[in-house]
Amino acid sequence: MNSLTLTSGDVQTASEILVASAAALAARGQPLWPPQSLTPERLKRHYPDAGWRVAWQEDQAVGTFVMLDKDDLFWPDDAPGTALYLHKLAVHPSAQGSGLARLLLSEAVEETRRVGAPFLRLDTASDRAKLRALYEDFGFETAGERQVGAYHVVLYSLTV
Repeated sequence: MNSLTLTSGDVQTASEILVASAAALAARGQPLWPPQSLTPERLKRHYPDAGWRVAWQEDQAVGTFVMLDKDDLFWPDDAPGTALYLHKLAVHPSAQGSGLARLLLSEAVEETRRVGAPFLRLDTASDRAKLRALYEDFGFETAGERQVGAYHVVLYSLTV
């Protein structure tokens, strides 16, 4: 894998990666995010522009995620400064299978360390076995389960 560059705040490109990833998952019969929820306008309603990260290999956008400093929906009991929260991790279909998801997780860990938060936390749908295995193999530990609207999620936490 060539060197990876990470940029911040590019919601448009993040949206494009998320839409491509969602379409590829749907084509495999594993839908995750409804495409209409991935427009830049919808993403901006739920996530601050500055939280977005886009991974680049040369001039190709290959992955994205968003970092939050609080997550009242999934982690409502966490005190401020407890953790950074990772959402919307996605790898563009053209780069899948190259270990990029683990590199993106490593970048999120480094960012969490830089800000001095003791934990990196995330959630994922309880029925996403491959995603759960990725997080667990990376070192995340289950921290409970939660029902949020129609979604049953598993909470994961990693001590950084």
